[in-house]
Amino acid sequence: MITRYTWRTGVLEAVLILGAILFMVPLYALVNISLKPANADSGMLSPALSPHFDNFADAWKTAALGPALGNSFLITGASLLLLVPIAALASYPLARVTRTWSRLTFYGIAAGLVLPMQLALLPLYTSIRDLGLLGTPWSLIVYYAGLTFPFSVFLYTGFLRALPVEYEEAAVMDGCSPLRTFVSVVFPLLRPVTGTVVILNAIAIWNDFFAPLLFLSGTESQTAPVALYGFVGQYVSQWPMIFAGLTVSIVPVLIAYLFLQKYIIQGFSGGLKG
Repeated sequence: MITRYTWRTGVLEAVLILGAILFMVPLYALVNISLKPANADSGMLSPALSPHFDNFADAWKTAALGPALGNSFLITGASLLLLVPIAALASYPLARVTRTWSRLTFYGIAAGLVLPMQLALLPLYTSIRDLGLLGTPWSLIVYYAGLTFPFSVFLYTGFLRALPVEYEEAAVMDGCSPLRTFVSVVFPLLRPVTGTVVILNAIAIWNDFFAPLLFLSGTESQTAPVALYGFVGQYVSQWPMIFAGLTVSIVPVLIAYLFLQKYIIQGFSGGLKG
């Protein structure tokens, strides 16, 4: 079947192209400013006619971006490795059991989506301090795994409710335990929503500034956003170096998003069907 190209199709394409251009403007401004000299007085959209790639080297050395990016990788990766299996396992009975306790538990976990994080910061800080984790990456790993747990359970449960149970019933008839059924049959089917959980939470964890500043304050272990904040002084702001550092720091997340973008829509669509 051949679809005719109508004026409505042309208008839709023009709107999509315009939207893409609008979304690309901040990215262009970010890279453009990072290539300008420190004393440049031109606008942020005016092109850098003489690119200064030294800004990237200066940002890397001055902000110690290498160790900071390493800490961000460690904290983000470990948080996701802790979060994904726990959230997926917790969501399995919530999606399959239809009893009252299951629904109440799901609603209780989902309530964590609307509770302000700031309410729990003081008791969390004291608890992490009493456990001896303050100033270590483990403080943030535990914090982020708990913070992103309600949102992850919400996505996993919605996706699981849309999955047919025939495969699980066949596995049970073959003698598989519930845990073996989940690991061998159910979890591989959760690949789309797992990609959604990973990329959305990774972006939130990677870009967070306040929690690393609070839990890692006074130590040499800093994440990329906190390290970049060191460029901003009381009287002087080295904007080209800041934007160069920001450009470097968003590259890992951008690459991960490009590889996992198809799973984001699949994960949301599967959850919406449930």
